Amino acid sequence: MTADKKLFKGTQTYVLDPELANIVNASIKLEMPLLLKGEPGTGKTLLAHAIAEGLHMPLIVLNVKSSMKAIDALYQYDTLTRLNDSRFGDSKRDVSNIEDYIRMGKIGQAFVSDKKVVLLIDEIDKADTDFQDDLLDVLDQMSFDVMEIDKTVHAEHRPILVITSNAKKDLSDPFLGRCIFHHIAFPDSDMMRSIINAHFPDLNKLISDACIDTFYRLREIKGVEKKPATRELINWIRILLMDSDFDPSYLKSDVPYLGVLFKKSNDYMLAQKYVTNSSRI
Repeated sequence: MTADKKLFKGTQTYVLDPELANIVNASIKLEMPLLLKGEPGTGKTLLAHAIAEGLHMPLIVLNVKSSMKAIDALYQYDTLTRLNDSRFGDSKRDVSNIEDYIRMGKIGQAFVSDKKVVLLIDEIDKADTDFQDDLLDVLDQMSFDVMEIDKTVHAEHRPILVITSNAKKDLSDPFLGRCIFHHIAFPDSDMMRSIINAHFPDLNKLISDACIDTFYRLREIKGVEKKPATRELINWIRILLMDSDFDPSYLKSDVPYLGVLFKKSNDYMLAQKYVTNSSRI
């Protein structure tokens, strides 16, 4: 059985709920881009990594920047190097052959790969709508033109395409219409226990419950701009477990290493104040 016909069932450390598993496999089967939305920390980006790992495929990541143009994701023509080679004449390349100075961008790399890959377009909402619209036909037809050499690049193997958005900007209707959409909600406590068990299979249940309960309690602090996410919880537990004498009951009166959970100064101060006030009750 070829890799692209396998079902994705998650990985040892990426726990899927049944609905998301069905969405991922439908996207793969229908060969449609999978557009994932959700607050930061819900595992959108990690899902692409997990798909690549689970299906034993290479992963190519395009990290979208606010100033990025679609052409940058397809290819770049290195005019500066060609000019220098022409001026100084110390290159082994034939400067008259423009194709030697064409460099594939991340989407171009996915298209010319001799293996089927997972292509992650991460945080597409950072770019303007022109970026999205310019990619529509490229991703639909799986080809693009390199104008400088009058050549069309066709995808050798249609990549599994995962696109993430933090919903900071609305995506265009035509773009949304070409994708299978799924909103990844933040895990509830039961799902979080499954995630933590996957990362810490030997973790004492008293410690696991205390950490998870404290984590969700801290996420409810009013005024916090960036709530701690799953990644922060996992790292926090790792640090707590470095102390072999750690007592989970301690979390009822104090919360150590708040800086692992809260990355913004104002959020950290709000958390400190909340913990201090809670310990007085």
